[in-house]
Amino acid sequence: MNVDAWLVLADGTIFPGRSFGAAADAAGEVVFNTALTGYQEILTDPSYRGQLVTMTCPHIGNVGVNADDVEALVPQAGGFIVRDYCPFPSNWRSTQPLHQYLQRHGVVAIEGIDTRALTRRLRTAGAMPGIISTTIHDTAALVALAKRLPSMAGQELVSAVTCAKPYRWNEPSWRMTARPAPTAETPRVVVFDCGAKRNILRMLVDRGVAVDVVPATTSADDVLARHPAGVLLSNGPGDPAAVDGVVATLRALIGRVPLFGICLGHQLVARALGATTFKLKFGHRGANQPVHDLRSGRVLITSQNHGFAVDPDTLPADIEVTQLNLNDGTVEGFRSTRDPLFAVQYHPEASPGPHDAAGLFEEFVQLLSA
Repeated sequence: MNVDAWLVLADGTIFPGRSFGAAADAAGEVVFNTALTGYQEILTDPSYRGQLVTMTCPHIGNVGVNADDVEALVPQAGGFIVRDYCPFPSNWRSTQPLHQYLQRHGVVAIEGIDTRALTRRLRTAGAMPGIISTTIHDTAALVALAKRLPSMAGQELVSAVTCAKPYRWNEPSWRMTARPAPTAETPRVVVFDCGAKRNILRMLVDRGVAVDVVPATTSADDVLARHPAGVLLSNGPGDPAAVDGVVATLRALIGRVPLFGICLGHQLVARALGATTFKLKFGHRGANQPVHDLRSGRVLITSQNHGFAVDPDTLPADIEVTQLNLNDGTVEGFRSTRDPLFAVQYHPEASPGPHDAAGLFEEFVQLLSA
């Protein structure tokens, strides 16, 4: 193999490979995603800010990229790690090969990696800092640099991905026809942008909701001044324990307006209720995570992307745990028995992934008029 790039982990593990992205270096937490499809949605998910994403699916690039499947305006992952890259896409929706897209946006990517060995290492030792380099070929120096990188624990990354100012979102899913323009009677939802995926916004519009997206720094008074029928807390990157400002705002909103939290939003709502969160060994990232719904008895296959979880023993007495992860028993959902409030740890909007949990958006819309 022609080696022109290196992946090194903070524990000293070294993987030689080939570059197919930008000629540069990237540092971050090395994680793995088990989804078989949807690499473009994964790359553009703001929850991956500060991370180098490994795809366990060995063949990546065969469907190229397109303008409809992005979850943010530009890629958000710090770097991309794959086994085999296909530079010649064959898909009717493709407008560009993946490598051109990555190079245009300055994303470092490496192929030729034994992703099975890498994933086993991360499962054994846990997600850890690492570096992809196309410019430094002294691996000992790279390992030394990787050892000095900070853990994801304690990092506040929401401020790096939230929007600069409020905006209105009107775009439905690409499969849907355009919705009528909202009227004064249309229920309005304020979405806290902690790194919101676009498909969350699309799913709300698909259900006839007017959507206002606001920065994560927005105060409770400013939210209530918009007279929302409900508030949604989005997904996002980093450690929820470092996002104190949003947690304080949520405390002022609980009980005054219906709340729905997704992923990081789930963790932030829990913290606002007085619960604590903790870092998972290697997290849940993929489109095949089984979740047990304790109310219905059903098992949902879900899309997930998170490295932290809620400690159920710290939730207050009026909070009911509604869903559990069947792989490790961690909390996947809860609701309040007192206030109009519920949250889930996974991504009901999918993109990529199954749509087993899409009904949660209907549940939220029903809560708006309750």
